[in-house]
Amino acid sequence: MDFEFAAEDEVFRTEVRGWLAAHAGGATDRRTWEKTLGAAGWIGLGWPESGYGNRTGTLTQQVVWAEEYARSGAPPRSGHIGENLLAPTLLAHGSAEHKRRFLPPVAAGEELWCQGYSEPGAGSDLAGIRTSAVREGTSYRITGQKIWTSLAHEADWCFVLARTEPDSRRHHGLSFLLVPMDQPGRIEVRPIRQLTGTSDFNEVFFDGALARAEHVVGGAGQGWRVAMSLLGFERGVSTLAQQIGFAEELARVVRTALRTGAADDPVVRARLVRQWAELRTMRWNALRTLGGSGDAGAPSAAKLLWANWHQRLGELAVQVRGAAAAAGPADWSPSAPYELDADQHLFLFSRADTIYGGSDQVQRTIIAERVLGLPREPKGVA
Repeated sequence: MDFEFAAEDEVFRTEVRGWLAAHAGGATDRRTWEKTLGAAGWIGLGWPESGYGNRTGTLTQQVVWAEEYARSGAPPRSGHIGENLLAPTLLAHGSAEHKRRFLPPVAAGEELWCQGYSEPGAGSDLAGIRTSAVREGTSYRITGQKIWTSLAHEADWCFVLARTEPDSRRHHGLSFLLVPMDQPGRIEVRPIRQLTGTSDFNEVFFDGALARAEHVVGGAGQGWRVAMSLLGFERGVSTLAQQIGFAEELARVVRTALRTGAADDPVVRARLVRQWAELRTMRWNALRTLGGSGDAGAPSAAKLLWANWHQRLGELAVQVRGAAAAAGPADWSPSAPYELDADQHLFLFSRADTIYGGSDQVQRTIIAERVLGLPREPKGVA
């Protein structure tokens, strides 16, 4: 099974390839790159509405864009949270004022967003959040902490799930707030240092005496409904682009295995073939479910597949190099951050794949309860 491309889709592919070839190599930083994408109308291709500075594309065109973007080696995106999570949520639940205010800057690549969901005591169990927001006039005063907040150190805004009804429990009494991050002394962002030496994730602290939010999406107390709707937007054509990146990583591991002689080992050869076959299966499954809805277990099954596959690939990447995989690309110095090559980064970062975005245990629980109809797992009272 593969995706069928009509003649007009191939014309679109040629346009995409030409534009990426002309622009992707000249990006100086990620924020500038987002503005470059926005100026050409490439942000918001999958939105159901145009008119915000974006162009819209068919499902096939979205696949073409995602795959060609991955193949081109273009810079990593820093605007994907606003484009792929916030924007569809606003289009589904936001007021006309919210759409006019927030969608054009996202489409232009001018405002970056982060997601304030997980907390130290409520990561996998999102309904147990403790961050609170008290209404004062036309705004809310926010108190609490979020953790594992991707790109919070770069973001202009954060959508925050907070408890706005003090005596509420679990998924009741929550609201979906849009919070400006530029509040010096009111919001503190602390980077979390990872195994890789980088800090893509952050802790975010909201000072209850000062931190403010004025925008509520979907109405006060309706945050759980909005939040669950947003989580449904996390799958889509981006899965296919992710798999293009996986294929490039696998090809690099195969080349290394041939160069080092590790491919002469029948056990290693079998593992390489298994990785290739499973990647093809994941692609076919992604194409099968693309654009579908109502399958509660599909996102969880996909997450379980790719996260464990990617971890095994990271292990293979260092195995085929032998002892040389333990040596970094540069001399180590206690006064400078350590450096990693691509294989070492793959091995270390992929350890988190089965945790972030919903751990393996959480994904299995979702499948057990929502697909197989097994008894629900007991939850503590928040």
